[in-house]
Amino acid sequence: MTFELKMTEQQAVDGLRSAFGNEFVAADVKGFCAMNNIGYATVTKKIQKYKVSKGKWNLEVTTAAVENIEKSFSAPAVEPQVENLVPEKDDTFVKFGPFNDLKKILSSKLFYPTFITGLSGNGKTFGVEQACAQLNRELIRVNITIETDEDDLIGGFRLVDGATVWHDGPVIQALNRGAILLLDEIDLASNKILCLQSILEGKGVFLKKIGKFVKPAKGFNIVATANTKGKGSDDGRFIGTNVLNEAFLERFPVTFEQDYPAPTTESKILGGIAAKLGVTDTDFCKRLVDWGDIIRKTFYDGGIEEIISTRRLVHIVRAFSIFGNKQKAIQTCINRFDDETKQAFLELYDKVDAEFNLNSAEDKMYEENGVTTFK
Repeated sequence: MTFELKMTEQQAVDGLRSAFGNEFVAADVKGFCAMNNIGYATVTKKIQKYKVSKGKWNLEVTTAAVENIEKSFSAPAVEPQVENLVPEKDDTFVKFGPFNDLKKILSSKLFYPTFITGLSGNGKTFGVEQACAQLNRELIRVNITIETDEDDLIGGFRLVDGATVWHDGPVIQALNRGAILLLDEIDLASNKILCLQSILEGKGVFLKKIGKFVKPAKGFNIVATANTKGKGSDDGRFIGTNVLNEAFLERFPVTFEQDYPAPTTESKILGGIAAKLGVTDTDFCKRLVDWGDIIRKTFYDGGIEEIISTRRLVHIVRAFSIFGNKQKAIQTCINRFDDETKQAFLELYDKVDAEFNLNSAEDKMYEENGVTTFK
């Protein structure tokens, strides 16, 4: 089959399809041109709209269709950007532990990843939030689990109204905004967390799915909190924690060990919560602090296997503001522990509060539909 020198677009398409099918490359087009005594530039110009990449054509896909697909994959996140991510200041917050040092790091706006470790319920996360609140720094918090992966952290494609769009993950949002990224409970992570390696070096990240490199904006930093030091839980108290990759941990230049607050500090914490809730029994707050201190000392000495956290003491104050009964407040808030531990806790509280009726507490009084029963 031969063509005239002036070949139409349709003739070029029909001829190429007949010879090579719908998909062909530059070598095929050159052979077609030589066979039909026509210039390569002439033919490629006529089939330009079917070009899918350098030296490749597909007669079933036009350039416009390819561009529409690329636009949908590079579309911005469908969720609107939150205008302000600065946490609210909490007037009950009392600084202690490494708070001042953390605040210095964040106020410097230098990239300096920080690891905070300590037992559960001692205010690690709350401290980071309030440091950001006082410094007017935006904070993006990510709660890490064993299932957390690159898609959760970096981002991925989402189907919205029938179209596939790219959605930035919290890490990318923090990078772009120059915000503080809080990786909460980092020791629950699997090795999928290693997707953050380059980011922990302050180098940004290449989004390979959309071919885009994201650099950290000024002020971006990472803070990680954990109950362990990333080496797992030796005593089995924190089931689910994992041994983190040594190279990953090495990218945190500083680690703060946060203990429970001293009794004087804990008294201020509970006193502030009580005042806000309208609780006027300040003696009860003091006894709770003394009780917590005794429990912790007994725990560290190996006398009991559980511990009372500052968060648990705050729960008790809140329960007291609801029920108006000290025994019920304590009882309901320690019911999560096994019977042996509860008994030990109650006996220790009995030593700091002469008004406490241990026997009544042991009865485990319940009220339901106006009927009082005992177990």
